[in-house]
Amino acid sequence: MEHIAIFLQSLENVTTPSNGFAVVAGAIMAPVLTYIYGPGRTDIMVALFLCIVLDWITGISAAKKMGKNYSSEYGLSRIPRTLFLLTIPAVSNLLDRVMGTPGFLFYGVTFGLIYHTWNSLTANAYRAGWPVPKAVAKLVESEIKAKADRAMRQKEGK
Repeated sequence: MEHIAIFLQSLENVTTPSNGFAVVAGAIMAPVLTYIYGPGRTDIMVALFLCIVLDWITGISAAKKMGKNYSSEYGLSRIPRTLFLLTIPAVSNLLDRVMGTPGFLFYGVTFGLIYHTWNSLTANAYRAGWPVPKAVAKLVESEIKAKADRAMRQKEGK
C-alpha cells in the first residue's frame, strides 16, 4: 500500500499545467502532421528538420568565423525559408494523393531537400573550421565556393 502512495505522490511532478499543455498540443498536432506529410513519414521529416537545424547552427558558426556580425535580423529572415523548406514536402504529399502516386513526389522532393541542406550545412561546417573529411569537402566544393563568393560580395557591399 505504501508503494501506491509513493507512486501517486510522484505524479505531482507529472501533472503540471505545462505538461498538460504539451499533451494537448501533441494530441492536436500529431494528426495534423500525419495528414500533411502522410502516415509513417516521421523519420524522414525528422531527418529534414535536423538537417535544417544543423544548417542554421553551422551557418551561424561560419558567419562568426568570417568575422561577420550575425544579426538577429538575418536570423529572422531565415524563418520564412525554413517554413518554405518544411512546406514543400507537404505540398508534394498532397499532390501525390491527388495524382494517386504513393509517395513518389513526396520522397523525391524530400530527399532532394535533404541533399541540398546537407550540402549547405557541410559547406558551412567547413567554412567554420570544423573537422570535415577532405573527401566530403571535395563533394561540396562548389557550395563552399558559392558561399565564399557570396560572403565576399556582402563584405564589399558594406
